[in-house]
Formats: sequence, structure tokens, C-alpha cells
Amino acid sequence: MSALASALDANGLVCLVGAGGKKTTLYALAARAERAVVTATVRIPIFDPHVSDVAVTEDPIAALLTRDNWPLGLVPEREFEDRYRGYDTDTVSEIAAAHDGPVLVKADGARMREFKSPADNEPQVPDSADTVIPIASAHVVGEPLTDALVHRPEHVADITDISVGDEVTPEVVGRVLASPAGGMKGVPAGATAVPLVNKVDDEADETVARAVAETVLEHADRSVVPRVVLAQMAEATVVDVLE
Repeated sequence: MSALASALDANGLVCLVGAGGKKTTLYALAARAERAVVTATVRIPIFDPHVSDVAVTEDPIAALLTRDNWPLGLVPEREFEDRYRGYDTDTVSEIAAAHDGPVLVKADGARMREFKSPADNEPQVPDSADTVIPIASAHVVGEPLTDALVHRPEHVADITDISVGDEVTPEVVGRVLASPAGGMKGVPAGATAVPLVNKVDDEADETVARAVAETVLEHADRSVVPRVVLAQMAEATVVDVLE
């Protein structure tokens, strides 16, 4: 297992949620794993350049048995010109049960924002998930809580008792990542959650990310959250791990 996968506990059925580098993290993990599957329970942009093969099929188990190019993308349908549709959560659980490598899952959407809070119908995390990785970007800190950088800013405001338009602080990001209504939403019983603070590009970002991580560790259920990872996922680099 790579250092990145080890830090993120990315083994088995792994679901990525949040905003600010979800797809980048998905593809970085896939590139560094043996026999990785990339799939989704929600819509996912066309990702063929990031894997060795893509099977567009309503029978993903058959594809697992007949394809041998890894990482392998599995999706049920090309729904739009630029997007695939995802499988339902039960099907993704079946894929993981039939596969002997990591199954990496995009489990919510964020509309290219840096930070988010989930809607009522998300994330779509299978009950059998082993690990959930909630992601946020360090770059949102210091910016106003608006939909320019934040997906569903009103939900963030509800969780953190601030107002839309207020400054996003490290504490705001950390509290959302640690919240059962935020980053911890949908984490199944028995699963591990490893929050990831992404886009730690320089010393200033690292200072911000450490403050986010400290807030997560203060507010999260530590039986579920063993650590927080600081990373620069564009380079697949782990900056630090806080426990």
C-alpha cells in the first residue's frame, strides 16, 4: 500500500465526499493501488484518461471477471456528453464484495467548489463502506461564506452558527468536517473516517490546515476519526498527518 493510501486508510470500499479535490484524490489513489476500481454512486465526469479501462455496463461483476487493465472504471451509463451515471449503493457493495482490490467511490457532488455541506439526499455511501474520506480545501479559509466557493453555504451556516457572507475560518471548516450533519454524515457503523484537508500548497496553507485539523480532532468522534491528513493532492503529496 502506498504512503498516501496508508495515511487515508484507502483499502477495501472507500468513499470520497466533500469538496476541494475529491476527483483528484480518487484518481491519485487509483494510480498508486494494485487492481483498483473507480466508480461512483452519483454522477461523475468522464474520467477515461485517469484509468486504464472503463466498462460502461449494467453488469459490473461480469466486467470484473473479464477485464484485466487496472485501474478499471466501472459505470452503468453515459448519461450526458460529459458525465457518467453512478450505480446504486447496493451495486457498489456487490462490486466491493466481488473484488480483491480497493474500490474507490465518488459518493457526492460539489459543483467544483472548495468546501461543502451535504444535502438531505447525500452522500450516497454504501452501508458496507470501510472508509469515508471527507475532503475540504485549505483555500476556502479567509474567504466569504458564499456559493462562489462553497456548495450549500446556508447548510454550513446552520452547522456552525454563522451567517452566509461571514468569513470562513479554520474552525468553521473543521467543525463541518467533524459534524454528523457535515463530513461525518452517512459514515456507516464500523467504518473509519479520515478527513483530508487538501491544497496545502505553502506554509500559509499549512498553518491554516493544521488549525482545521485540530478543530476536527477536538469535535469529532475519535472512535471513528483516527487522524486528519494534510495534503497537496495535485502532486499526490502527504504534507502531514495529525492524530
